[in-house]
Amino acid sequence: MTKGKPRLRGERGPVASVALHTTLLIAGAIAVLPPLWLLVTSFKPQSEAFSTALVKDFTFANYDHVVADTEFLSWLGNSLLVVGLTTTLGVFVSATTGYAVSRFRFPGMRPLMWLLLVTQMFPVAVLIVPLYNLLASLGLLNQPVGLVLTYLTIAVPFSAWMMKGYFDTIPVEIDEAGRVDGLNPFGTFWRLVVPLAKPGLAVTGFYSFITGWAEVAYATAFMTGEENLTLAGGLQTFVNQYTSDWGSLTAAAVIVAVPAAVIFGFAQRHLVAGLTAGATKS
Repeated sequence: MTKGKPRLRGERGPVASVALHTTLLIAGAIAVLPPLWLLVTSFKPQSEAFSTALVKDFTFANYDHVVADTEFLSWLGNSLLVVGLTTTLGVFVSATTGYAVSRFRFPGMRPLMWLLLVTQMFPVAVLIVPLYNLLASLGLLNQPVGLVLTYLTIAVPFSAWMMKGYFDTIPVEIDEAGRVDGLNPFGTFWRLVVPLAKPGLAVTGFYSFITGWAEVAYATAFMTGEENLTLAGGLQTFVNQYTSDWGSLTAAAVIVAVPAAVIFGFAQRHLVAGLTAGATKS
């Protein structure tokens, strides 16, 4: 009787392999089910919103109602403005801050990094009241600029830390070569270092985009009036203590998810490289 071929160290057996793949399939199904249910429900009539069956009476009525009969287009415009400013400023401030801390030594550098770290320890709910009072004193309540500033308090600290770690992986000799060629520090940063930091910038841009696109607490606390809401705040008007329009909510949620999916599709090849490089130091 011949014995089977011995397994190598770390090689999974048949039972372990089946268990692993079964677990992955179950986890995948759990992850896919909510967005799939959202998509299917958006094409159902309001009367069938809670039906577990697939679409019987396929309809675009929910999408027509959202676009034509609500302030959805105003919410979309507000979101594009806020997200555009948040992403642009978030990437620029995070990249310049991370580069400065990575390359230069100046008074207050260590307290600055600790400050960026400490700000990440406070939950959003705790900061709503002080930020509300601050924006009120500056006259920035119900203003897109005020919302952008609050989103930067979320995006910049994390992104600056990550960009600092990423810039640490870029050889200092590149900066020295730029100075030899007569570039000033900002010229070196812009012309030589930024092109090498695309993965890190992609992660920073994606994080800043998602912060402004999907954030709800600040959007509803600092903006009032339906015409001033962003998409995240506007979705709450469909389901609240007075109304429950699940069909419109799911249709609007699907529309809102499309830009995020497109941005993720463009940035995904840089995301893993940017996150892993930003977590290490050469």
